[in-house]
Amino acid sequence: MSSPDPLILNPEGGMDRLRAIMRALRDPDTGCPWDIEQDFASIAPYTIEEAYEVADAIDAADWPALQGELGDLLLQVVYHAQIAEEAGLFSFDDIARGISDKMVARHPHVFGDAPRDKSAAQQVQDWEAVKAAERAARAQAGVLDDVALGLPALMRAVKLQKRAARVGFDWPQTDHVLDKMQEEARELVEARDTLSAEEVAEEFGDLLFVMANLGRHLGVDPEAALRSANAKFTRRFRAIEAALARDGRSPADSDLAEMDALWNAAKRQERQDAAE
Repeated sequence: MSSPDPLILNPEGGMDRLRAIMRALRDPDTGCPWDIEQDFASIAPYTIEEAYEVADAIDAADWPALQGELGDLLLQVVYHAQIAEEAGLFSFDDIARGISDKMVARHPHVFGDAPRDKSAAQQVQDWEAVKAAERAARAQAGVLDDVALGLPALMRAVKLQKRAARVGFDWPQTDHVLDKMQEEARELVEARDTLSAEEVAEEFGDLLFVMANLGRHLGVDPEAALRSANAKFTRRFRAIEAALARDGRSPADSDLAEMDALWNAAKRQERQDAAE
């Protein structure tokens, strides 16, 4: 076994060290068999997972964890870049140069001679205009062409709706969205009673899509709202488990009525704690 590159053992090696580690892991002769077998598609799920773990650390205000999770996410970028370099597609430096050029081009009020005396909303409009020009240069004629397929479904729904709204395809008032939500809910009930499982799933999807649109009209991020609801459910269900455990029991030893009462007790306690 040959000695590793001294850079790999240098704790002050920074970005160059991380890239050297990845090259060593992917070396076809001396690297890690698992790492050698990976490709863009097999690594992509880990990339998505690491991005969510970054968000979790931020939500928890756990800054030491955030440092670690950002490292894990950075590793994903280095991983994809190494695979691309091996295939002759592009390099890590190409990635850095591309995003740097993009940031400079999209911030003429910082790096150019455009005025800075604009509101944040106006800056967003300018940003969207630059992005529209970039899409046109890439010959993307459709309004929805570059909304990524791999986004979480709720997030992608909002992005699709925002993109369509820019060209006037949007309800003018929230009340219209509420009316549509009630219509879709009625159709879902009808589908449940009369249609196939596939048609029920379609109607359920329509209702979720409208709910995402309602969140957009209300200024609520549906993805963030659902994450918050998930956290609340987890917190309160754990309170049920803790209450039952004090009697030496688990949820399997209880029934819905008792657990519902414990849920309500947990909710009251949360509100009391928030008021103090």
